[in-house]
Amino acid sequence: MIQFLGEYEATLDAKGRFLLPAGIKKQIPEDAGEQFVIARGFEKCLTLYPKKNWDPILAELSKVSEYKAENREFLRYFTMGASLCDLDSAGRMLVPPNLKAHAGLEKDIVLVSVINKIEIWDKVKYQQFFESFTPEKYSDLAERVMGGQNTQM
Repeated sequence: MIQFLGEYEATLDAKGRFLLPAGIKKQIPEDAGEQFVIARGFEKCLTLYPKKNWDPILAELSKVSEYKAENREFLRYFTMGASLCDLDSAGRMLVPPNLKAHAGLEKDIVLVSVINKIEIWDKVKYQQFFESFTPEKYSDLAERVMGGQNTQM
């Protein structure tokens, strides 16, 4: 699995393309190729997975029972609009119009590393998200998510 670090700003051109930042490209091993899957995120953002990271997710999803209505609903929403995309010869990636509209991407975007994927946010929405997230909320969230874990952090 490819893991990412960093936060990068980019700009969408008139056709909805952005240049994949060099800081991200350097983190992708050569044998991973240049194929990606772009999909809806859980918030009003998009997720960008190297195909190598997406395939195991699909393998896990294929184990989910389709006999439960909520499972079908989740599977539909999670994969709805997911698109295979490649970098063009200039290192740009095209954001499909339906996904661009879903995340409200205009021109300025932020690419945020989240372990095995990159989230793509509209810059203004990303700033608003963090302005509403206080250090106290962060501390409480960390305790709820990681507090019971047997980690060595």
